[in-house]
Amino acid sequence: MHSIRVEDAVGTVLCHDITKIVPNEFKGRAFTKGHVIVEEDIPELLKLGKENIYIWKIDEGKVHENQAAIRIAQAIVGPGIRLSEPTEGKVSLIADYQGLFTVDENLLIQLNMIDEIVIATRSNRRPVNAGDILAGVRVVPLVIDDYKLQTLETVCAAQPIVQVKPFKKLTAGIITTGNEVFKGRITDKFGPVVKKKIEDYGCNVLNHIIVPDDAGQISGAVNSLVEQGVELILTTGGMSVDPDDVTPRAVREAGAEIITYGAPVLPGAMIMVAYMKDIPILGLPGCVMYHATTIFDLLLPSVLAGERITKPMVARLGLGGLCLNCTVCRYPLCSFGTGA
Repeated sequence: MHSIRVEDAVGTVLCHDITKIVPNEFKGRAFTKGHVIVEEDIPELLKLGKENIYIWKIDEGKVHENQAAIRIAQAIVGPGIRLSEPTEGKVSLIADYQGLFTVDENLLIQLNMIDEIVIATRSNRRPVNAGDILAGVRVVPLVIDDYKLQTLETVCAAQPIVQVKPFKKLTAGIITTGNEVFKGRITDKFGPVVKKKIEDYGCNVLNHIIVPDDAGQISGAVNSLVEQGVELILTTGGMSVDPDDVTPRAVREAGAEIITYGAPVLPGAMIMVAYMKDIPILGLPGCVMYHATTIFDLLLPSVLAGERITKPMVARLGLGGLCLNCTVCRYPLCSFGTGA
């Protein structure tokens, strides 16, 4: 660092904080260490009695931490994300709207392998709300070699590393199966739980059909909902291995393709994922009724983001697929179903 006249300091970097004091009104930092001085700063610095200041000279081919963080953030960011101003060398990435936060994990690792570059994100494939902080980026030193940033920018040129996929407000149909409910022996408590979960995402339920444990009637209910124009079908009941539980067979007989019956997730192992052409059908196991967070909470955001659930997607959930049944559920701010 070295001393320089304030009038000659435009474009240079402050080596230390500069304090402003207004008696009985204010005492604090007017300029922070690392600030890049612009023309508009000169009068204010002179008012603060700073005719000469210590600055950090950035050699050619070097980039200051604030500018580096901005460049990293701009390179990795995709739709649905805005950037904060740099603070102490860090830029935060913030969700613009509610949706599914996704990260290209392989590229993220590749970028973090570049010396002195730091990109930290929240867990992949998590539902987020507008205003949530999704990631923070910075470099380790005060200045960094420009070629390292160019390397990162080249890697990111083809596609964004992080993005938020907006949720679609789907029209849903619910099919409750079970002789005990159909014949009025018990009150259906499963349907209302499912209805609330999807309505919390802005979806609406077009129709709720109650049928007995009869494959023909369940198949008929599926086809009826398709004809009514629903975009998502949820079935409750009939998902165990008992002889009377025929929902998976009935869904297949309705003409749907079964993607998976079963998942490496607890609670939620007996989930069924199927598609009637482009309409997703989720067969929900009983745990959804009485557990705060289950396989349903892991798959629903992907469905609402317009993704087609695949067998590998479900298989990956096994890593982190054991819910720890915390006293206070903190999902999605936890390890459940992270796949990592």
